Order: sequence, then structure tokens, then C-alpha cells
Amino acid sequence: MYVVYLNYFRPVEEVEALLDPHVAWLNRYFDSGVFIAAGRKDPRTGGVLLVKDIDRARLDTILAEDPFVAVAHYEVTKVNVTRAAEEFAVLKGI
Repeated sequence: MYVVYLNYFRPVEEVEALLDPHVAWLNRYFDSGVFIAAGRKDPRTGGVLLVKDIDRARLDTILAEDPFVAVAHYEVTKVNVTRAAEEFAVLKGI
């Protein structure tokens, strides 16, 4: 799977202005089964996405569709989950 870190480079007011289309984008990829989890960082300097193990070029295309590309940089890390607490066992091999 992938861990995607979003780091805002624009003021939070500009981020807020894009929140509705960003949430619609998130919903589209949750509905399609690509996204596993998402949330804001605390303090609010960006967000984090957990993404299924898909082709990296496809992931890059999906990220480029996010309205937040105008306000955030993306850092993508591939993680091969081999151990997990029982509650998260479904993440192994995802």
C-alpha cells in the first residue's frame, strides 16, 4: 500500500476554499475501493491518505486530479505491511 502525505504550501483559507471538491474527489476513490483511509494532520498542516497497492502511474494520475494540487505538495511512500495488530490485519498485503 501507499502512504501519501499532503503538506500545505498555501494558507489554510485557500485550502478551505477547495475543501468541497477535494471531499468529492476523496469520495470517488473511496467508492472505487482505491483509498483505505484519510485524515487531517494535527496541527492542520496537511493530511494523510492510505491507498491500496496500485500501479504507481495510476496513483500519480489520481493524485493529479485532486483539487488540492493547487495548495499542497504530495509525498508518496510505498509500504509493504507484513505485521499488523489484529484490528488492522486486513492491511497486510493490501
